[in-house]
Amino acid sequence: QVQLVESGGGLVQAGGSLRLSCAASGRTFSSNAMGWFRQARQAPGKEREFVALISWNGGSTDYADSVKGRFTISRDNAKNTVFLQMDSLKPEDTAVYYCAARRYYSGSAYPDDYHYWGQGTQVTVSS
Repeated sequence: QVQLVESGGGLVQAGGSLRLSCAASGRTFSSNAMGWFRQARQAPGKEREFVALISWNGGSTDYADSVKGRFTISRDNAKNTVFLQMDSLKPEDTAVYYCAARRYYSGSAYPDDYHYWGQGTQVTVSS
């Protein structure tokens, strides 16, 4: 079992930065690929939107086109933590951000491929 707790969300002006953290419990974290997803409040019936993924050892990452060049995903397996550095934030980045763990070495852009989820952290970007 892996339990995930996100932190670092908040209110920021457009153009600003935030760093999200996802702390994981469980002995298997270092062998889990991780992902960040988001869901805007005005889209409750929609599938969670892929943001970024990272492989078990950090050797492979991928990003949604909408965040490429602005967001950076990283991980520290010694601290069982994955990060999402978000720069040049835009109002359309406003959403609840979730981290997720997958019982495989490689990541996926599809939420159904993940086995564990955190409760989410709210990010609000004002214009």
